[in-house]
Amino acid sequence: MASNMDREMILADFQAAINGVIPQENGILQSEYGGETIPGPAFNPANHPAPAPTPSASSAFRPVMPSRQIVERQPRMLDFRVEYRDRNVDVVLEDSCTVGEIKQILENELQIPMSKMLLKGWKTGDVEDSTVLKSLHLPKNNSLYVLTPDLPPPSSSSHAGALQESLNQNFMLIITHREVQREYNLNFSGSSTIQEVKRNVYDLTSIPVRHQLWEGWPTSATDDSMCLAESGLSYPCHRLTVGRRSSPAQTREQSEEQSTDVHMVSDSDGDDFEDATEFGVDDGEVFGMASSALRKSSMMPENAENEGDALLQFTAEFSSRYGDCHPVFFIGSLEAAFQEAFYVKARDRKLLAVYLHHDESVLTNVFCSQMLCAESIVSYLSQNFITWAWDLTKDANRARFLTMCNRHFGSVVAQTIRTQKTDQFPLFLIIMGKRSSNEVLNVIQGNTTVDELMMRLMAAMEIFTAQQQEDIKDEAEREARENVKREQDEAYRLSLEADRAKREAHEREMAEQFRLEQIRKEQEEEREAIRLSLEQALPPEPKEENAEPVSKLRIRTPSGEFLERRFLASNKLQIVFDFVASKGFPWDEFKLLSTFPRRDITQLDPNKSLLEVKLFPQETLFLEAKE
Repeated sequence: MASNMDREMILADFQAAINGVIPQENGILQSEYGGETIPGPAFNPANHPAPAPTPSASSAFRPVMPSRQIVERQPRMLDFRVEYRDRNVDVVLEDSCTVGEIKQILENELQIPMSKMLLKGWKTGDVEDSTVLKSLHLPKNNSLYVLTPDLPPPSSSSHAGALQESLNQNFMLIITHREVQREYNLNFSGSSTIQEVKRNVYDLTSIPVRHQLWEGWPTSATDDSMCLAESGLSYPCHRLTVGRRSSPAQTREQSEEQSTDVHMVSDSDGDDFEDATEFGVDDGEVFGMASSALRKSSMMPENAENEGDALLQFTAEFSSRYGDCHPVFFIGSLEAAFQEAFYVKARDRKLLAVYLHHDESVLTNVFCSQMLCAESIVSYLSQNFITWAWDLTKDANRARFLTMCNRHFGSVVAQTIRTQKTDQFPLFLIIMGKRSSNEVLNVIQGNTTVDELMMRLMAAMEIFTAQQQEDIKDEAEREARENVKREQDEAYRLSLEADRAKREAHEREMAEQFRLEQIRKEQEEEREAIRLSLEQALPPEPKEENAEPVSKLRIRTPSGEFLERRFLASNKLQIVFDFVASKGFPWDEFKLLSTFPRRDITQLDPNKSLLEVKLFPQETLFLEAKE
């Protein structure tokens, strides 16, 4: 019984102390769990007399009787549950604090700048950051929510959607190599695993995966097989530090001591290789052999006779190593690539990108897989470049390319490539064709990022586009001049042809006239010869006083002249015809007509005598041309 009484007295003292600190509100006591309230009877000092002080009770509790004056001086504690997207944040503050102090707490919790944050849900409407909570007369428990209209909304409210979005994002890992104080900016997709990151870092730093000592991985990154999207990395950039463990023995000690810190010391599938240092074999040699063993064949055959065949093997090997998403490499000689890129119409020209590969460079694997095979780079190269590749790993192929380089680009560029160290490869040469020579616009080394590579490609493209516009303008002007010249030449040619045709026609006409003249002359000569022969064959003209009867004929020519001659009445009519013909009027062209009666004498029998045809003793005849 005494024990029960002591317990009741202690509880009474505890209740009195609570009431002295936290005011009652309508008989409701504030719970310390989650801001909930639990009902309880109001404390009445009359029902619970104060016990006599005991050493234990006075040291633990000091009964305080509640009074209104004390309650008013004590600040109230207010609970706020703030909702932002898929998160809830609980904030407990005194009512003497301001709204801005709530935002400061939310800024730390949600990583949202106060300037981008709108705190909503106040029953009195929007309030200023300087507003004191006490002036708002708020209840004990309050629900608020945050709006960020200036920040992009998440693509999906579900965890699965957010994870899928993270898998499609690219993470920029800024990795510091502790021993050499060198930074590497590496881009990885969200679907890449932590193990892939560590293997790529091995290619850059030559630190085997098992001997890598990391700082900066999130605590949620507990497994190397975890993808980056699930590891809790900061997006879009995250800083990490890597170093080499001093020795295998120390590695084992640290592994035993830090077995729970799995993200600091990497697990590796290559345990057999990494423990080889215990048997006197250097890590670099072992992993060099392992790396070489992974390359089943060289990128390009040595001393290949045909450059096209060599590039076919290069493309096939590149695809087998780094996948099918890679630039479309031009299959053919470097001269053929020049023809394809430069020696076409100005609007169809492209830049030439020459990729120089080297298997012994530590940057090659990362450059090919992360930069050269990035979809943005592949798409940009395909649209704007002719991409040609060559492997410089083997000395014969290196010497062959330097010879081509010296021939096409000059000794300065060849010397620049000759002096490049192995670890500076791969190289990316951006070449622009000009009227008289080929200009190397940029030499991009392998220690770059996707963004930097894209920026340098775009910068080269801007220079090329400006030059291309000038070339298009010059080409258009040149074509216009050539068209005018062609038109002038064509007009001149047509004019010459017309003149030649006229000359030839004139010559033909002259030749025809000459021919006709010759024919006419020949005919005239022939006629003259006939006339002379006829004239010589005519019998002599009889005298007027002749023993035989004489017929006197008077013949009128078409020109009005008269031909007069005497014939024997016994002469045949043919002699009259021959006489007329001897005067230039052959009987086959002219008719000899009598006046009355009108007769065509040329139709009579030429063997009859003049007497018989009644052309005696005289007759007047006239000549008429036959139709």
